[in-house]
Amino acid sequence: MTSRKPAGSSFESWVERQVREAAERGEFDGLRGSGEPLRHLDRPFSAEEWAADKARREGFDVSAMLPPALALRREREVLLRDLGELRSAAEVDAVVEGFNDRVRELYRRPADGPLVVVALLDAARLRERWEATRPAPAAPPAAAVPVRRRWWRRRG
Repeated sequence: MTSRKPAGSSFESWVERQVREAAERGEFDGLRGSGEPLRHLDRPFSAEEWAADKARREGFDVSAMLPPALALRREREVLLRDLGELRSAAEVDAVVEGFNDRVRELYRRPADGPLVVVALLDAARLRERWEATRPAPAAPPAAAVPVRRRWWRRRG
């Protein structure tokens, strides 16, 4: 813990003195990234980009940080990619209807940024595509033909 800033000194000179003394004591030796140039100094600072980079480094999903139109476009890609994981045709219809409702709602509101076109999904085409990815139903086992015993063998 450092001492408080003396009343007569400027804040900038006091901070610089604190940093210089810490460097002389070796408190900055062995830090990760020591001696490496700072990244991204050639581009302007953006708080959104910094937050996305931090989330990626920490292993979080950054799709929640997207603008609504881009988030819907991303959701559409994921839905089309993972269509085969849905369990039933009714579930396909429900997912497509929910997605289409969110797209319609997006188009009813004023645009928050550049216009991003997100197409509605065709439930019938996706249901056909889903059915094509499903394995064919297994044929029921053949019914065992009962062995017919002759009348003279029944006596016994």
